[in-house]
Amino acid sequence: MDMSTNLPPMNPKVPAPDDADEAMGPTFRPLPTFHAPPPLERHGPARIIAMCNQKGGVGKTTTTINLGAALAELGRRVLLVDFDPQGALSVGLGVNPHELDRTVYNLLMDRGVDAEDILLKTNVAGMDLLPSNIDLSAAEVQLVGEVAREQTLGRGLEPIAADYDYVLIDCQPSLGLLTVNALTAADGVIIPLECEFFALRGVALLMDTITKVQERLNPELELDGILATMYDSRTTHGREVLARVVEAFEDRVFHTVISRTVRFPETTVVGEPITTYASKSSGATAYRQLALEVLAR
Repeated sequence: MDMSTNLPPMNPKVPAPDDADEAMGPTFRPLPTFHAPPPLERHGPARIIAMCNQKGGVGKTTTTINLGAALAELGRRVLLVDFDPQGALSVGLGVNPHELDRTVYNLLMDRGVDAEDILLKTNVAGMDLLPSNIDLSAAEVQLVGEVAREQTLGRGLEPIAADYDYVLIDCQPSLGLLTVNALTAADGVIIPLECEFFALRGVALLMDTITKVQERLNPELELDGILATMYDSRTTHGREVLARVVEAFEDRVFHTVISRTVRFPETTVVGEPITTYASKSSGATAYRQLALEVLAR
């Protein structure tokens, strides 16, 4: 798949919220109906999805937690992988990263440690966690001298992938060796993209990195979709950015859009997904729709 693109001008014609056709979704396209899937008779093998964007603060961790929880609600077994030394994913699920004896770092660097040794159960039924902390920052340097260094995470996940339906990897905000490891291990990539002009500037570089991983390390890697996050339909700027993304990437943009809400910061404090903390909120509804859309793709 050729992932290169030239972004169109910044001022595409977009409808104001009051002028939009009721049948149109938030991405100015007809909104499909996504039906709940039938129950699974068995689980696995997992589809591994890397949540990737080198820009920080665009909703990678929020999306990993809440998409995972929404998929688990639909009867899927989900494994979340905290692949960021900041450990935000672990914190967002109520885990204190400073109290961990073993983390993803040990999975990468210690021959005697496997994924089962560091696996944690979350408070969400059907959703498990491979946690992380600041130790992971050392792995980027230490992996440089390893043979097949880009495949290290994939080798660590392989023994347990058959136990899950989805593995979601929360990548760090960079395009370094850890992110390349995640892309090499993954079947697909979801790119959370903040609906703000400066968030668009790094998309071409990210696409270039994904293409290089496809060509050199993982030819099966696919772009599962671009997810618009932190969207505010009340602002012209937000609508213009979203319209520009849809114009550039077309069907690769999810129909689901994640709007800004104070509920998301609150969920980090309590350490649980929005689907349980504020089950009837607009944010919970959006991530449940995203889960259905991911299953439909």
